[in-house]
Amino acid sequence: MLSLRGFWRRHRRKVLVTTGVLGGGYVLYKLYNAHRQRLTDLEAELAREQESSDELLKAKMQAHFENIQSIADTTTLPHVMHYLSSRIAEELDTTYITERLMQMKGKSPEKLELWDRLKVLSFTRMVLSLWSMTMLSLYIRVQVNILGRHLYIDTARGFGSSLIVEDAELIDRDDQQKFLASSDYLSSYGMPALISNIQAAAAEVLNGKQLTDRFNTTVLHDTIMQMLDKFMSTGSPHHWVNYLMPEDARWVELATAFSNDSTVLPDVTKFEQLMLETRSVISSGEFGSIAEMALRAVVDTVVVDMGAQSGGDLASGTPLAKVLARVAQMGPILLGESSKFIQIILNVPEVELFFTLIYSHMQIS
Repeated sequence: MLSLRGFWRRHRRKVLVTTGVLGGGYVLYKLYNAHRQRLTDLEAELAREQESSDELLKAKMQAHFENIQSIADTTTLPHVMHYLSSRIAEELDTTYITERLMQMKGKSPEKLELWDRLKVLSFTRMVLSLWSMTMLSLYIRVQVNILGRHLYIDTARGFGSSLIVEDAELIDRDDQQKFLASSDYLSSYGMPALISNIQAAAAEVLNGKQLTDRFNTTVLHDTIMQMLDKFMSTGSPHHWVNYLMPEDARWVELATAFSNDSTVLPDVTKFEQLMLETRSVISSGEFGSIAEMALRAVVDTVVVDMGAQSGGDLASGTPLAKVLARVAQMGPILLGESSKFIQIILNVPEVELFFTLIYSHMQIS
């Protein structure tokens, strides 16, 4: 005991200092640990808020996506299809030929020539209506999804979302209207060349087919698909893009810069950027594949409908001369009931996925 008291007297100061240092270190450790925990909790809270913000953004993107589709279905497409229908009726009016044939009696070279013209024009009108309705519906949906994606960037930035990493120049109303109005290019400017080339494809496929040849649903389906395949494969790759959009020498320069992932496009206006992105999409191999699927889906439905309208005659086979009347009627039906056929197009799983990817693919780098 005496030795312990001696030790205490000799080393009291050192022990007190050491104890103070150790106690202070413990307190500092506790303070640091508490501070670190608060930082960890704060980071976790911020992460949860960011995740919540991103989830809210995704939910709003989905709602916005559905609204964009609704606008296309209820406003843009009906206007475009009505204008398209009037232009086709104006350019491919068969009234004179049918009235002339009804007035003619017996057989004559002129009558045979008129029948041959009616045969080609009837198929041309139906295939033209089918192709134009399908491609314009796809084109417009590409447009509204690209536009919707651009317009949504500003909203997303307002949420401070981590999904948006750059500033985006706002699209003014004039550029929006001009961009959407370009969907009338086919009806306003592309129609003459389109009619000429589809008519050439129809004439080639129908060459040698007589009015007495029996047509059933299989032959009719194959005939329409042959015309479409012939038209789509004639000319340069994706030549049909130029029926839907204006061909401008400036696009070559812009497309080259765009395809090279150039961060600075040469003096591009917002309208030009929207048009460039649209041309890039519809010139792609993926869009070409989607278009083929959509066209086939519409042809399948058209042939089924025509078979039902024939009362079963088309299933067993009927002379081509009798089929022509139904073929001629199908063109106006395709455009007059376009919403039905457009829904068939959208029900193709690959088509739905394609447009979902266009809307959600925000190339903002």
